[in-house]
Amino acid sequence: MNKLHELDFDNTYSRLPEAFHRRVEPTPLPNPYLVSFNRGLAEELGIDPSAASDQDFTEFFTGNRLLPGSEPISAIYAGHQFGAWVPQLGDGRAILLGEIVSPSGARFDLQLKGAGMTPFSRMGDGRAVLRSTVREYLCGEAMHALGIPTTRALCITGSAAPVYREKVETAAVLTRVAPTHVRFGSFELFASRGQKEEVRILADYVIDGYYPDLSGREDRYIEFLREVIARTAKLLAAWQAVGFSHGVMNTDNMSIVGLTLDYGPFGFLDEFDPSFICNHSDHGGRYAYHQQPNIGLWNLSCFAQSLLSLIDRDAALSALDEYEPVFVGEYFRLMRAKLGLSEQFDEDSELISDLLLQMQQSAADYTVFFRRMCDFNPNPVVQNWEIKGMLVDPSGFDKWAVRYRERLACEPMGDRSARMKAVNPKFILRNHLAQDAIDRAEAGDFSEIDKLLSILQKPFDEHPEHEDYSKPPAIGTPKIVVSCSS
Repeated sequence: MNKLHELDFDNTYSRLPEAFHRRVEPTPLPNPYLVSFNRGLAEELGIDPSAASDQDFTEFFTGNRLLPGSEPISAIYAGHQFGAWVPQLGDGRAILLGEIVSPSGARFDLQLKGAGMTPFSRMGDGRAVLRSTVREYLCGEAMHALGIPTTRALCITGSAAPVYREKVETAAVLTRVAPTHVRFGSFELFASRGQKEEVRILADYVIDGYYPDLSGREDRYIEFLREVIARTAKLLAAWQAVGFSHGVMNTDNMSIVGLTLDYGPFGFLDEFDPSFICNHSDHGGRYAYHQQPNIGLWNLSCFAQSLLSLIDRDAALSALDEYEPVFVGEYFRLMRAKLGLSEQFDEDSELISDLLLQMQQSAADYTVFFRRMCDFNPNPVVQNWEIKGMLVDPSGFDKWAVRYRERLACEPMGDRSARMKAVNPKFILRNHLAQDAIDRAEAGDFSEIDKLLSILQKPFDEHPEHEDYSKPPAIGTPKIVVSCSS
């Protein structure tokens, strides 16, 4: 394991022309302290976990001192925000320290989020608050443990320095980790300005670094588009299957390598409601849960348009036609797995849709219901009240169960319950759990963050000692409102 001064930096993005970024240094915070440290990720990155006990660690990952070998920059990009074109955005409160090479040879960005103003701060203060930082830190790790591609975070540092939002809060810095932070909006910016050479440079950079099988091929640009479409379709299918709403699916928040990027007003479903809107700022419901697959395609069409200096329009349209079958195929594959079905039958989609309709009509908790389905007893004389008791029409479930039993009879023998529990989490990051950790952290107690992190890192385990963390909020609990400042 490496100490911090031995990290292997290879800052490829900072070597791109100046049009792609600006040199910038973090702005120090007074008296920083470590809030939480992700030991498992540190080990994956080749960072000696013992380094976290040194004050140097906190200084480096607050931005008060620069890591040896880092070359801090802020990236420029544009994007469609809630469907409206914004011609220039960029890293307004994020500073890329550089890219490190892990012991496995994988490359990762180290990015400080909340480390001060950049040339792209757009009247902002460049800071993050403890509240939003805790939410992103926990959710990135929760999604990773669920098997969903995502950015992650190495640590949170904090400071008593005030930050002014709806109220006065304290500052925090998140060290975000990802293979790359290039996004759809990175391409949109240069395409909108007619900078065809910059579009080509960026496309070759991403292809060479993250789609190496396409590198040097004559058809690399259209195949690049097709790969991004496929990865995005599969990502959206994974979101839908686990009941996750992103909340701000702007094109500048869409990863070029198919990661869940930029956690803000996200939310996991409690009761199953396809029209669920997790973002209080989304007054029109553009990014409601059931809209996410369509928005994914809309965003991809914007990305495809940004590549038209490199690819044929008809070829781009043909590539976009591949999105729906990839999404539908992956979504139903995941949903079949949630019901213990490994074979594919034509009637499966109707079986799944009919169950979801019963859940919707009953406002059944999405995660709890599917976890209980893992213990479904196919014996016709068994009532399965633990499951159908969650529904307003138990007799309707009995009729559905007849079809389900017939379908299970077509499956190979094996431990169906174990297979289902390996894909149906018992624990998700519910808003009330995150808020409790935030409330305690704001009072100076960071232990709940670490406790919740340890549970979310193993979401499919039983954790009988933490049963309460698997439960939805109590009936009558006020809804926790999250917005774009969250």
